[in-house]
Amino acid sequence: MDADVVVIGAGQAGLSAAYHLRRLGLDFTVLDADDAPGGAWQHRAPSLGVGDLHRIFDLPGMPFVPPADGPAAPVVAAYFADYERHFELDVRRPVRVRAVTPGFVVATDAGDWHARAIINATGTWSRPYVPAYPGAGDFLGRQLHYAAYRGPAEFAGQRVIVVGGGNSAVHVLSELPGVAASIRWVTRRPPQFHDGEFTEDRGRAVIASVTSRVAAGLPPQSVVSVTGLGYTTLVRAALAKGALDRHPMFDRLVAGGVMSGTSFEPADVIIWATGFRAALSHLAPLHLREPGGGIRLDGTATVREPLVHLIGYGPSASTVGANRAGRAAALALAATVGPGPRTPHHVTR
Repeated sequence: MDADVVVIGAGQAGLSAAYHLRRLGLDFTVLDADDAPGGAWQHRAPSLGVGDLHRIFDLPGMPFVPPADGPAAPVVAAYFADYERHFELDVRRPVRVRAVTPGFVVATDAGDWHARAIINATGTWSRPYVPAYPGAGDFLGRQLHYAAYRGPAEFAGQRVIVVGGGNSAVHVLSELPGVAASIRWVTRRPPQFHDGEFTEDRGRAVIASVTSRVAAGLPPQSVVSVTGLGYTTLVRAALAKGALDRHPMFDRLVAGGVMSGTSFEPADVIIWATGFRAALSHLAPLHLREPGGGIRLDGTATVREPLVHLIGYGPSASTVGANRAGRAAALALAATVGPGPRTPHHVTR
C-alpha cells in the first residue's frame, strides 16, 4: 500500500494534518490505533464534564459546538467522528504501527505502507508516566496512573494520596472530597496559580520556552511546568472543597503508606497524576533522537530526517498548537514532496 504521506494518529493533530493534506492535493492515509474516532478524548474519565474543560479548539473547517453539559469523552469523540465523515478523510482503524524503518516503510498489524513522507501525530496518552520511586514495590495498597482514573466512586472510604501538580491532579482533587476517607495532595514543587486570561502574548512566551528545549535536542517540558495552573472550573471546585492543601513530596513508600523523614502518612491508594511522555517508540529505527534525549525540530520537521514531521509534540502539544502544526506540516510537505499520482480516498470504519 502506497501513499504520498502516512499520518500516524487521528487525534486533534492528525485530523488537522489530514484536512490540510486533502486541501493541498496530497495523497494520504491516516493510521489510527484506536477502535473508534476520538483520539485520547475517548479514554478520559466519564466524570470529566464538558463544563469542566478550559476549551476545546475547533478542528479546521468545522466548529465545535458542545452541549451545555454531559461527559466530555463521548461529546468530543462524536465531534471527531463527524469531522472524519464530513471531510471523507481516509482513516484506517484499528491499525497499530509497529515500526517506521528507513525508506519509510510503515510496518503495522494490518500490513505495510510505503510512504514518501511521514507525519507523526501519536500524542502522549498511550505512554502514562509513573516515576520510579523508593519503596514502590513495598506498598501494599493500590497504585494507578491518572490515565486509569474513571471517577471518584471506587475510592469511597479510602485514604488517597494524589501525586502531581497539573490539571489531571486537580481533576481528581475536585471529585474526591466527601467520597474518600482522606485526601493528601503532594507535589515536587509548590504549584503556581495564575489569574486572568491566557492571552496570545502569554501563549507565545510558553511556546518559545518549549521550543528552546526542543531546538536544543532536549525532551519537552510538561505544559503545566511552563504555564502554571489557571483558575479553571476544576481548580475553583477543588478550592471550594478545601482540597488544594498541597504538601511536599514524600521520601518513600512503605507497606501501609508513605514516609516523609520520620513522619508516616497512611494510604490505601496512590494516584499518580504525573503526566505522559511522547509515544514515539515506533520511530526508533529512524534514529531521530539527539544525545540530550529529545528530537530536534526545524518547524515541525525532524532535523535528522526532514521528511518526518512531528505534530502534537513539544511546542505543538496543545489543541491550538496541534491545529497550527498540522497545517504547517502539510504545507511543508506540499512544497517538498508535492502531489504524487492520485488514488481515490476511502473512509474505512
